[in-house]
Amino acid sequence: MAREIKKILVIKLSALGDFVLALAAMKQIREAHKKAHITLLTTPPFEALAKSCPYFNAVETDGKPEGFGAWMELRSRLKKARYDRVYDLQTSAASSRIFHLMQPFPPEWSGNALGCALPHRNKQRDHMHTLERQADQLKYAGIWPDAPIEPGQAPPPDVSWVLRKAPQDRPVAGGVRPRPYVIFIPGGSAHRLDKRWPVEKFGELGKLLYARGFDIVIIGGPQESALARQIQRDVSKARDLTGRTDFARVAIIAAKAALVVGNDTGPLHLAAATGAPTIVLFSKASNPALSAPRGHVAILAATELNDLAVSTVAQAANALAHPPGAA
Repeated sequence: MAREIKKILVIKLSALGDFVLALAAMKQIREAHKKAHITLLTTPPFEALAKSCPYFNAVETDGKPEGFGAWMELRSRLKKARYDRVYDLQTSAASSRIFHLMQPFPPEWSGNALGCALPHRNKQRDHMHTLERQADQLKYAGIWPDAPIEPGQAPPPDVSWVLRKAPQDRPVAGGVRPRPYVIFIPGGSAHRLDKRWPVEKFGELGKLLYARGFDIVIIGGPQESALARQIQRDVSKARDLTGRTDFARVAIIAAKAALVVGNDTGPLHLAAATGAPTIVLFSKASNPALSAPRGHVAILAATELNDLAVSTVAQAANALAHPPGAA
């Protein structure tokens, strides 16, 4: 008789877009181990989102220890927990180090760490989209239906558990018949400026959409407030919510949006996961075949985002957005 799996550790350390995509695998792990106690090992930025997630019984946030002492503390705690199985959804050098630290006699481990019990042996794993790659990893671990995982066929992340808590208010004040709104996500990683569409083009697009009857809402971190102010030069009534939305709030606002337009960045992935019509802008800096969000999504790609015309994005927006006046 197979040993019962009672205690499970799931590892997912970063980044937000990858974390959102991994929610699909996390859901499958919970469904496959309904009675198990499942702990997520992550990092502080994802603590609130993870704690509101129904897939975990506990969340620990020291997944990226700094210094020898911190690594030994993590090792000691994980060894004492006596996990029956670990699902490593990070599959990085850092998460593989955790596997090697748990020697001798590590838990049954699903991932790509050398010597683990449930290795993902697919030689094409580095060329698969994250959703298909993680589904295939779980198939190798025996908890995914034994059927071919075709490109584009793995289920997308489910964030309905966030939306069930959604309040009824709007991010843009309105009257009896408020205007629909479009969310702009003009920022992204500070060290990956090549993944950003020029902010002045967001301003031009905002002006066109506002004239069509849409309000404009700008979200991002507090460091991106300057981008919002620049967009407001073109659309004076655009609502600046930079620095004022946590991850759950991003999802709630996005779920009610007529359209989301943004760079390949974490909040955009979270918005797309709600089912909102979404336009994501890719440069050569990242490959949409490996990491694009799924859902009601249009992917616009250019080698350099400076070369992506406003008219091209506006055309996609006209086709994708819920029109003003729609129920």
